[in-house]
Amino acid sequence: MMKRSRGTFWTAAMALALLGVSDAGSAQTKAPASQSAADKKWQMPRTPEGKPNFEGDWVNNTFTPLERPDDLKDKPFMTPAEAAAYAERNIARQKAQPQDALHYDDFIWMNEAKLRTMTERTSIIIDPPDGKLPPTNAEGQKRAQRRAAERKMQGGASDRVQNRALSERCIIWGHEGPPMMPVGYNASIKIVQSAETIVIIQEMTHNTRVIPLVPKPALGQTFRNWSGESRGWWEGDTLVVETTNYTDRTAFRGSSQDLKVTERFTMPDGDRLLYQFTVVDPATWDRPWTGEISIMRADGEIWEYACHEGNYGVRHILSAARMEDATAAKGASAAEAPSGDN
Repeated sequence: MMKRSRGTFWTAAMALALLGVSDAGSAQTKAPASQSAADKKWQMPRTPEGKPNFEGDWVNNTFTPLERPDDLKDKPFMTPAEAAAYAERNIARQKAQPQDALHYDDFIWMNEAKLRTMTERTSIIIDPPDGKLPPTNAEGQKRAQRRAAERKMQGGASDRVQNRALSERCIIWGHEGPPMMPVGYNASIKIVQSAETIVIIQEMTHNTRVIPLVPKPALGQTFRNWSGESRGWWEGDTLVVETTNYTDRTAFRGSSQDLKVTERFTMPDGDRLLYQFTVVDPATWDRPWTGEISIMRADGEIWEYACHEGNYGVRHILSAARMEDATAAKGASAAEAPSGDN
């Protein structure tokens, strides 16, 4: 289990406090949308160069789903009371998990996660207007079939180390992006900023994205990275980051290597970054789609996410699978052997 500074631990019940709803044992906190007298006097922190200063520790996990639930298909926004009830249902669902289950995503672990926000939006996706991902086009479907066939040819998950999940091998998690998607726990983000560079560090899997803010030559099509190659610039007080040059194996929600993601970071108040992203990939979707997440300021720093300790288990996973293969083969041979009664 990863150790973190005490200040980074938040309870799931604080999502209710954000909405002004009380919960046993939780502190009363106003929703970020409300403005106190102090909020109205807030001034944008700026770097010596006069740019917005986003440096610090943040967290982006949320109860808001990526896609709008079918029962809310005609409802892009909830009332504050409805949003609080939605968060309560999610907390109840987590609490309903067996408390004696020693698993990493049980309620005790998830409730140990940092602040989970619940906006009044019914989905992270804000465009298309229905809050749903655009359908995968014919080219994207054909590519998905090809990828599935390739995985089948490579054997089962325990046939070789390359068949294990990228996240299990500590290479990259799907939420890291870009776009940076919310995750249930280990959702901390650290931003370090200078005049020419902004650095984004995500707690899980502790990858570091270095984004130049000054013009640099394009990489061309030869060099490709799991997380693409990012270039940033300022448009007024908005940080814009464009990322291309993904690998074909990145496959964000089935995307191709031609994926392009444009992120926009703004700071509407001292405790929040508004994060918007637009995904473009004509080889997967016939239209772009856009999402929006509030990234909240966290009280604490990121400690090490010791993912690679799990890699020691890969040898045991594969060796155990080989033992099972040998046992199965021995059983099959015994079944095929001639009976001694003949």
